[in-house]
Amino acid sequence: MATETLILGAVWYVVFLLSTTCHEAAHAWAAQWAGDPTAALGGQASLNPLPHIRREPLGAVVVPLASYFLGGWMIGWASAPYDPLWAERHPRRAAWMALAGPAANLALLLLAAAAIRLAVLAGAFSAPARATFTHIVAATQPGWLEAAATLLSVLFVLNLLLFLFNLIPVPPLDGNTAVTLLMSEPTARRFRDFSRAYGLAGLLLAWYLFGRLFEPLYTLALNLLHPGVGYR
Repeated sequence: MATETLILGAVWYVVFLLSTTCHEAAHAWAAQWAGDPTAALGGQASLNPLPHIRREPLGAVVVPLASYFLGGWMIGWASAPYDPLWAERHPRRAAWMALAGPAANLALLLLAAAAIRLAVLAGAFSAPARATFTHIVAATQPGWLEAAATLLSVLFVLNLLLFLFNLIPVPPLDGNTAVTLLMSEPTARRFRDFSRAYGLAGLLLAWYLFGRLFEPLYTLALNLLHPGVGYR
């Protein structure tokens, strides 16, 4: 196996762990602040990835590495526990807790975008003629700038993916709980009870929808990141 493939895989995995750890820690912090210490007591209110890996070794280790070596990019999952009785009593608090995870990914996405734009303005980066998941920005000089461009590219793309995917309003994704902010509390409770039984179907539907939504939204994000280039 090529050394370059292994190095790029290491970059993907570091970014994946950072992104999923921030996502789940944000859930845990929001839940604790709103009165449910379940995730905090389980060790998930932490930016240390080890408690998150121990809770979901399949989603945090096996699937990400397999998806990279089979497909060239990385996907997986982690999770933070919560008290379902607390969520039943406080559906709005549960909805804000659900939004906290994607909000963490949005923050990382914006951080990557800001770093890229500053580097472009400084002349260190430029818009590539053809963008890929690991090459949404090009270094103007070889060396450490190339490594930084790759790292920021992966950070931008992976957090865009996690942000958008988790906001799809189907179970068991965060968007399914977050959408109850638009409902009255009794309706939110009925919606949660109804949708809880459709987790597998929801995941299949989310994957189907995401396959059609991501490409145009990814292209839009690239054009916002590099105005005037006109990616298609």
